[in-house]
Amino acid sequence: MNIDRRTFIAAAGAGALTAPTALRAEPTRDMIVVNALGGLSNPNRRPEGPSSTTGVDGVRRQGIEQRVIDDARTAGLTAVNVTLGYVAGDMEPFEHSVREIGIWDWRIRERPGDLLKVLTAADIGRAHADRRIGIIYGFQNAEMLGDDVTRADIFADLGVRIVQLTYNPVNRFGGGAMAPADTPLTELGRAAIARLNDNRLMVDLSHSGERTCLEAARASRQPISINHTGCRALTDLPRNKTDAELRLVAERGGFVGIYFMPFLSPRSVATAADVVAHLVHAVQVCGEDHVGIGTDGGTTGIDDMTDFRARIAEQIARRRASGIGATGENADTLPFVEELSGPSQFRDLAARLDRHGWTTGRIEKVMGLNFLRYAREVWGA
Repeated sequence: MNIDRRTFIAAAGAGALTAPTALRAEPTRDMIVVNALGGLSNPNRRPEGPSSTTGVDGVRRQGIEQRVIDDARTAGLTAVNVTLGYVAGDMEPFEHSVREIGIWDWRIRERPGDLLKVLTAADIGRAHADRRIGIIYGFQNAEMLGDDVTRADIFADLGVRIVQLTYNPVNRFGGGAMAPADTPLTELGRAAIARLNDNRLMVDLSHSGERTCLEAARASRQPISINHTGCRALTDLPRNKTDAELRLVAERGGFVGIYFMPFLSPRSVATAADVVAHLVHAVQVCGEDHVGIGTDGGTTGIDDMTDFRARIAEQIARRRASGIGATGENADTLPFVEELSGPSQFRDLAARLDRHGWTTGRIEKVMGLNFLRYAREVWGA
């Protein structure tokens, strides 16, 4: 199912917002929607036990369900940066990451009519034209590089297109969001950025601490991104970025994606109004050509919220115990904005932005065209 722009904005599903008449009267055409950090999985599926198809440390060679494909198409999703490879844990980072790349290659081969591996900006346009979902391979930690930054060449050849320098803790490259804010970018971090630049890979500073983020943005020869974050000026939590970070990224031609996460609210229960507020602030700081969305979630809704809340509470407890959790992750909150969840989320957000007074052109930029512009500059056309 392909969603035209008028339907995308006006029809936000059951109980949806209705877009104003002026926007509904716009010429009918498709809107490109790029989720700069998201997922393509079923959150209702419980992890299964080991089997002969289980790879390293429990990585399963498992396909994408039809429901997930259908929900992504209904949502109007053009492309999504999926997290694969090592993020945290006891597995060997390099081997784990290579294995997950292989699994995702297999998933795409199994569904050639539905999925497209994105290597260039043109592939996003191709996915849109073919009514497929573009899959962007991204890392949320650079630990798979180890002390050998030439491994960036290997991952570039395997199709990885985004590398986030740190996760929440300190690593060998710099400080994460939960490290002291003055933790510097290391010399190895500078070398890694240079090698990622050589391979025209996006350097993502989501989850980084402030000093590491600012130093990395200045060190990079290419524009950098913060693919999923919020605005510290509105909610003072470590996972959000200061105006100084946001402004520097924009001034150097980069991209900032706002997430649908509890960190948008001091209460750690974010609403759709919070998402709009953070987008508005980000545009005020960065300009309308440098802001987009990186929801940090998928497009398939939750069937049993009670069960899901219990599972999330357990997951947050495990993250806290292992030292990778972040301030604002609470057992009684959700890792998404409930009002902006499921297949209607992008249409709903676009309608809310329209009601806020944004032009159709600005909405289109934020929903996907700004990421596409940034991708052209870093990856090439």
